[in-house]
Amino acid sequence: MAIRVVLADDQPLMRTGLRVIMVDAGDLEVVGEAGTGAEAVRLVGELGPDVVVMDIRMPGMDGIEATRLIAEGQGATRVLVLTTFDDDDYVYAALRAGASGFLVKDMALEDILAAVRVVAAGDALIAPSVTRRLIEEFAGRLEPAPVRRRTIEGITEREREVLTLVGRGMSNSQIAEHLCFTVATAKSHVARLFTKLDARDRVHLVIIAYEAGLVAPPK
Repeated sequence: MAIRVVLADDQPLMRTGLRVIMVDAGDLEVVGEAGTGAEAVRLVGELGPDVVVMDIRMPGMDGIEATRLIAEGQGATRVLVLTTFDDDDYVYAALRAGASGFLVKDMALEDILAAVRVVAAGDALIAPSVTRRLIEEFAGRLEPAPVRRRTIEGITEREREVLTLVGRGMSNSQIAEHLCFTVATAKSHVARLFTKLDARDRVHLVIIAYEAGLVAPPK
């Protein structure tokens, strides 16, 4: 079945360009378009898409607030944020709001399509060169005071090891190689972490790992 997508961007040309490449891809279906965050939230409620490709800066309700409302909803829609390097402050807020991944607007078209597929499949760490920088800077902004330290209970020592490696930005295959077990085992551990820690996706697990002190912020 095709991945159902809503495009949310206040620039019609941007939406048109994305729609064209997604239609040509064959496995992606654009089911709605929004020019504001409020319209995106409404379309998600009406259409229940798999992914919203969400711009941040839009008139009225911005992409951050729209992402928060979508993430807090009862549906399974995931949000993929469009950003540029100059939008870092907004991206950190989008992480907190529940975004599952990031796109840079000047990415290659095939990379954009791949990113939508990755998020629709339930993963999150896309465009490593971008997300690594964003996550490291996000981690560096966490206040070191003890009151901010998160306590993690109810997971095994092996799951704690896996969470630490997820926090370092490792993929399932990298985790499997590091801990000397199969990729299927790595996926199983990550899936259990999602359930036990009530995490939305891998980006959320990364945040939890930093907040718990399992991964030190970069110097």
